[in-house]
Amino acid sequence: MHVGLNLLYLVPGETGGTETYARELIPELVAAAPEASFTAFISREAAEAGGGPWGDLIPAVTIRVRARNRWEWVRGEQQLLPVAARRRGVDLLHSLANTGPVWGPYVRTVTVHDLLHRVAPEAHLGILGPGMRVVVTAAVRRSARVIVDAQTTREDLQRLLGVDPRRVDVVALGLGARQVPPAPAALVRSMLAAGERPVALSVAALRPHKNLVQLIDAIALIPVDRRPVLAIVGYPTDHEADLRRKIAALGLHEDVRVLGWVDATTLEGLYAISAAFVFPSLYEGFGLPVLEAMARDVPVACSGRGSLREVAGNAALTFDPHSSTQIAAAIERLLTGGPDVERLRRAGREQAARFTWAATARGTVASYRRSLGYSVE
Repeated sequence: MHVGLNLLYLVPGETGGTETYARELIPELVAAAPEASFTAFISREAAEAGGGPWGDLIPAVTIRVRARNRWEWVRGEQQLLPVAARRRGVDLLHSLANTGPVWGPYVRTVTVHDLLHRVAPEAHLGILGPGMRVVVTAAVRRSARVIVDAQTTREDLQRLLGVDPRRVDVVALGLGARQVPPAPAALVRSMLAAGERPVALSVAALRPHKNLVQLIDAIALIPVDRRPVLAIVGYPTDHEADLRRKIAALGLHEDVRVLGWVDATTLEGLYAISAAFVFPSLYEGFGLPVLEAMARDVPVACSGRGSLREVAGNAALTFDPHSSTQIAAAIERLLTGGPDVERLRRAGREQAARFTWAATARGTVASYRRSLGYSVE
């Protein structure tokens, strides 16, 4: 079995969760399928950056396109990648990030992490939303099987695209081991100008569907003498300006820090000092940040919507993400500590331990075998 991995979307350091998916999954795929060979197809940015399992652990073929340029990326995926994959003799091409080529003399599989472009089209600016409708739908329809992170997305595929659920494999994501020590608590607190105040952390891309405006509203509802410092970490977008306007309008300059993306050491330091992790997203294909916080012993409050119900289980406080009052109440409840919060910490550790990249790889290889018509026990 020769598997090609379509990583043309990947710009190291800029692609968020789909980069994590590729980095963590590839080593485990190699371990889970020792009889298989793998070839990665990567963009110029990934080739220039180096330092990934593509190229280091498995061979990599560079497709001469810039993934930051949407038009180049689509052209590369639909015109250049099929030719390169055919030349390399792949039996199956797995596209890891929602889109993939619609032709080629090999079996196709695509991982659809979410249908955000259909459920929350405002999250995609300009022509990107309609464009995603076309390319995602085409990839799904031309694939032998579709892999999703959660049952919720499987249901969305059936409801919105009419996909037969028997063609869809639910393969949950995993958690990686922490690879760096946390920055010293004093240094992180100084960066936040938090003093001795409690810290609430939210890790989410600065995009509208992450519902961070509602979270800022919730912070304003907490009385000043009990109000935590809210640290928001996530790659920046144009939506950041809306968040800063909301902070200014509510007079929360002393209470909310929009940090953008931070290095791994600083992020670990933020987890280490946080009394609560808050994730108010309106829609998620999975919700990995919730598990990342649980694995680090931080009690979690999150939206009770969609896949987050599957990921959080009974190990988090859940709230209506449209209610700033409920969000504020959940944060305050976590900040009080006590037996209930300790129960959530224990339950969180147990919940996070259920999700491993080794299990993700086993489920993915089983999907490959179904796609190729092999027997799967």
